[in-house]
Amino acid sequence: MKNLKLKSILFCLITIILFSCKKEVFIPDEEKDIEGTESHSNGFQANYDVVFNQVKINRLNIIFTAQEWQDMQTDLSQKRGGGGPGGFPTGNPDYFECEINFNGLTWNHVGIRYKGNSSIRANNNKLPLRFDFDQWEYEYPEIADQRFYGFKELSLSSNYNDPSLMREKSAADLFRNFGVPAVRTAFYEVYIDEGTGTYKYYGVYTMTEIVFDTFLKNWFGSKNGNCYKPDGNGARFSTNGFTLNDFEQKTNEEINDRSDIQEMFDQLHADTRISNPEEWKKNLESVFDVNGFLKYLAVNNTIQNWDTYGRMTHNFYLYHDPNDDLIKWITWDNNEAFQNGKRGGSLSFEMTEVSDNWPLISFIIEDSEYESIYKNHIKLFIESSFENNRMTNIYNTQESLLNISANNEVSGYSYVNGQFNPAVQTLRSHNVSRLNAAQNYIQ
Repeated sequence: MKNLKLKSILFCLITIILFSCKKEVFIPDEEKDIEGTESHSNGFQANYDVVFNQVKINRLNIIFTAQEWQDMQTDLSQKRGGGGPGGFPTGNPDYFECEINFNGLTWNHVGIRYKGNSSIRANNNKLPLRFDFDQWEYEYPEIADQRFYGFKELSLSSNYNDPSLMREKSAADLFRNFGVPAVRTAFYEVYIDEGTGTYKYYGVYTMTEIVFDTFLKNWFGSKNGNCYKPDGNGARFSTNGFTLNDFEQKTNEEINDRSDIQEMFDQLHADTRISNPEEWKKNLESVFDVNGFLKYLAVNNTIQNWDTYGRMTHNFYLYHDPNDDLIKWITWDNNEAFQNGKRGGSLSFEMTEVSDNWPLISFIIEDSEYESIYKNHIKLFIESSFENNRMTNIYNTQESLLNISANNEVSGYSYVNGQFNPAVQTLRSHNVSRLNAAQNYIQ
């Protein structure tokens, strides 16, 4: 009896020890909560390989309730107003709720709104979109700091007025390859459920990284400096109507200190430009990355991108890089590249048509040393990134990748209109003509 009691006691002790030391119960992956994972949570590095896949077209499903969809369309109609050159004269559209499905995963309560300028007035249902993955975190605490593989915000370009679907991506890739700051891009097939329970194919979009979300840290190593989105007459940097109000601050907004932009303006317009050019250049280069700007001009003028500084007062960012204390030029929104252009057309290589209303160009390029640097950048660009065989291979690869998706676009949700393959051939021909024009200029 005594032995039996002893055995019972020992069994109980062993059982207690075993259970106190047991490992966490295994939960199959399909049953685990996705919160805290790389796909949904903050604290993980942005996964460029997944979101900006370069060798396939990702599919993105966007799901609305019927009410959210209707409210979003009503808001769009009100914000667009009637008339004007483009954009939203009464302010940016509001964010609405949607659900995102991607690679078998779901993101709930995602903020989505329309964006754009000329594209938003197109007689087309394929409009550009903007996502904010934690826009509604206060209303839904369960999605606090929600991310899309490390990205808080993302933009979908509709490839407006581009039957090739390639201009936005090709231009951004060329800038990046040549060392000019530009966001990552990738192709996406977009399907939208407008609250009916069925998907509509909205065509091929270009996903673009947001400058002040992930790009700054990825390119410059830090996003602690002031980042500005210029737009309006003041963005010309001309003495005619210059105002700091036209430089929207996208980082450090609470500090609201734009003295760095004022300093750049003052150095650009200093009297030493005439009286002592060497002193003027030294002082300008102490606040502004002139060489980087010349590199940008070399690429921009070669590919004929007209919808930016020199013709328009938008489609660029400025970043005050804390690493070297210089303001740097970031290109943005390149869907109008690779063509002669509108509203006066793309700038010539000489840029002699640019008046002092665009002093960043006119003042800098009239200096012979800067002009020589600019020409050298063009030479290097056409011999490397823009070389004909390289560009032909890029266009061929992208044409093969996009062919089915592009030709499956339907009327009312497309800018292709059956012209995808001819449009790609136009890009190839444009490359040849621009190489010849560049060679003639630098000789």
